[in-house]
Amino acid sequence: MRLKAITATLVMTVALLLAATAKDESLPQLIAHAEAARPEERPQLYTEIAERQLHNADQLYTDGKVDEARSAVTDVVNYSQKATDAASQTGKKLKNTEIAVRKMAEKLRDIKRSLAFEDQAPVQAAIERLEAMRTNLLDRMFGKGVK
Repeated sequence: MRLKAITATLVMTVALLLAATAKDESLPQLIAHAEAARPEERPQLYTEIAERQLHNADQLYTDGKVDEARSAVTDVVNYSQKATDAASQTGKKLKNTEIAVRKMAEKLRDIKRSLAFEDQAPVQAAIERLEAMRTNLLDRMFGKGVK
């Protein structure tokens, strides 16, 4: 019984350290870490990258740097796709990835509402791509005979 408690404590400690390490890494370091990580760790790491880029895109749009913001939105879509693919391939973190993609799509909708009309199209395209990813993840989780 005591061995189980010690093992559980060690597992939780390692998980917390990994999460803290991901938060402390710079974006290029996190990208390199994600590329080298085990397949079952990639969904979470790619999601973290996409979320950071979404935050960057929001700030860049606020600062009026539209071209840089569009590039960040493209990164959001690309890394969300990588997270979705990794989650689908491993069958791990499907739910967490779907939730994160849904929240990022909601945030992009909020960003889109604050933009000038001519700047909205790329953000709308990104929203649509994220929604397609969510649908694929939901199909993977709940689809008949897919498991």
